[in-house]
Amino acid sequence: MAIIVNLDVMLAKRKMRLTELSEKVGVTMANLSILKTGKARAVRFSTLDAICKVLNCQPGDILEYRDEEE
Repeated sequence: MAIIVNLDVMLAKRKMRLTELSEKVGVTMANLSILKTGKARAVRFSTLDAICKVLNCQPGDILEYRDEEE
């Protein structure tokens, strides 16, 4: 199983840079970068909630499940 993080896609759709998201969400650039590259081992619901509010999207727009067999 693989969880894919589409944060970069949502940022592009909203024409927003990671630095702007970091400022609005109150999460460090380093932590958002780890999330964006898919290297995060966990995401707090409060962080996901804040990202979704700023980007006006659903959690499913950011996180996607893909079966590795696909």
